Formats: sequence, C-alpha cells, structure tokens
Amino acid sequence: MRIGELYQLASKENIPVWVFPLPKTGSMSVMSAEGKCAIGMDEKVRDGGAQERVHLSHELGHCLTGSFYNRYAAVDSRRRHENRADKWAVEALIPMDDLDEAVAEGCVEIWQLAERFGVTEDFVRKAVCWYVHGNLATELYF
Repeated sequence: MRIGELYQLASKENIPVWVFPLPKTGSMSVMSAEGKCAIGMDEKVRDGGAQERVHLSHELGHCLTGSFYNRYAAVDSRRRHENRADKWAVEALIPMDDLDEAVAEGCVEIWQLAERFGVTEDFVRKAVCWYVHGNLATELYF
C-alpha cells in the first residue's frame, strides 16, 4: 500500500488523521467511547516516505483491528494490542508473496528490502520475524 492508499483507507473508514505534536511517539491512535477512531501524527514523521508509511499503517492497524488499551492495562495486554497493530501493518505494506518475490530476485539485505518496500529497516525486521518465525520478537533474531 502506498502512502496515498493508506490515507484513502483512513478516509473511507472515517478515521481522521491530524497533525499533532507527538515528539516521544511520533504517532498515536485513539478510540472514543462511541467507537470512533482518530490518528494523530507528529510533523516530524510526515516525510512522505518510510516513516510516515510505517507510523500511519501501524495506527490504522490499531483502528481497524480494534486493538486499543488504556494506561492501566497490564504490560502483556499492551504488547498483544501493539503486536496486532504491527501485524496488520506488516501484511498491508509487505505482503508475504511480495517479500518472497523480492528475496527470490536477490534482494536479501535488510536495507535493500527497506528501500524496495519504502519502509524502515526495523519494520523489515518485524516483517521477516512475522513471516519466518510467526512472531514479532526482533530482539531474538537480529
């Protein structure tokens, strides 16, 4: 999915995307008591490229999977919701078949895959972990 397609999806799903100062996280999504979602993105991640795609797709993942938590949630619950959002983002930006095709064509370095898919290297590591190991535990494999 290209950046424009991500914004179109947000619009189609009635999820506003606001520019909002979020210097510590870069982006966040919230769900109201009525079940409506909104996304805030810091100006620094709105680069029209990798950072923006990764942040926006992750936040859309929260909204489209309903993966939200509050500040009182247990750590394992937070991680589960974050992982669900990351998995949605990975599958949207780097479908498994596309990753397999890239590797078959000789694109095997993390930086090469990041350039090819227009995402960050950390995001590629998550994608590889998800598709190869079935989890997002990059610290175990990289």
